[in-house]
Amino acid sequence: MHSLFFSLFLLWCPTPQPTAVSPAEPPHNVILLIGDGMGLTQITAGMYAQTEKLNLESFPATGLITTHPAKEKITDSAAAGTAMACGCKTKNGMLGLTDKKKVCRNLFEQAKDHQMATGIVVTCSVVHATPAAFVAHVEKRDYKEDIALSYLSSDIDLLIGGGRRFFNKRTNDRRDLLAELQEKGYRIENIAETPFEKLSFVPDHPLVWFTHDDEPASVIEGRNYLVQASTEATGFLQKRNKNGFFLMVEGSQIDWAGHKNNAEWMIAETLEFDRAVGEILRFAQADGHTLVIVTADHETGGAAITQGSTRDSLRIEFINGEHTATMVPVFAYGPGAELFNGVYDNTDIYFKIKKALGWPEE
Repeated sequence: MHSLFFSLFLLWCPTPQPTAVSPAEPPHNVILLIGDGMGLTQITAGMYAQTEKLNLESFPATGLITTHPAKEKITDSAAAGTAMACGCKTKNGMLGLTDKKKVCRNLFEQAKDHQMATGIVVTCSVVHATPAAFVAHVEKRDYKEDIALSYLSSDIDLLIGGGRRFFNKRTNDRRDLLAELQEKGYRIENIAETPFEKLSFVPDHPLVWFTHDDEPASVIEGRNYLVQASTEATGFLQKRNKNGFFLMVEGSQIDWAGHKNNAEWMIAETLEFDRAVGEILRFAQADGHTLVIVTADHETGGAAITQGSTRDSLRIEFINGEHTATMVPVFAYGPGAELFNGVYDNTDIYFKIKKALGWPEE
């Protein structure tokens, strides 16, 4: 059992107040934000860590989802990501496949069928489990070079995250996927040569911006691109395609902090993710045709706010450093948001998004 006392002070951040949007027409854009490892305690701790309301508190539609994989009660990010991206249960560690190893098409593939732009912004490597669930069909999440190869055929319009070495320092086939992506018309940038303030989001070409050769640093170590990148992603994708876009944003390291039982890190990552949510809400409010869904793949650590917490200091305890089977919340705003009220399974995220968009069942 781990306990941590600390003082919390954060700058004031205004919370957007979305107005009601009529669900009469399907959304033009869909933005799915996933807080990896973000359960109710992580959100509650974030609420207590600042005087202003979280952006998450302003959503008009809320729900709860179960997260179990095909055979067990405790999911990993691969199985949970596959459930949301593909609508099928699978075994832990598998991506884009059913538990019988049958390929299940993901929402990004179907978005391309409908001529929509697609994008991913994450604070982990782009070959990590959650982003991989939207592009890959592999038996093991550890097949990172295979996952990287999947991006070559995905036709994704925008990709932001770590993992550059899996594209150009490959041990399996010695291929230079960066060069191959450039041949396909991609603009390839990396944070070492092009920091965010110098990064151009001109939508003439699809863009890949690597934020680390492997895994990005934590927010308390200085990583700070999630909010700005999420904001720029919406404008970039909107200009890329008149048929709309599908964007997936992940606050990846809430989970990593939970595994380490590090409450200060966990709260900092949750609050950064919430700031990204706020910017996305502002875009959706101004646009009027964007469905925003925020959820988590699972909870991590069994975190609880325990006796001894005060107004200025929280006592956070963890039951372990692993994932738990507790349900996680869902928040929705925009056309079709009412579909996400209630209690349901994580695979229903996939089906509800398709229903909101008016896509036929496959």
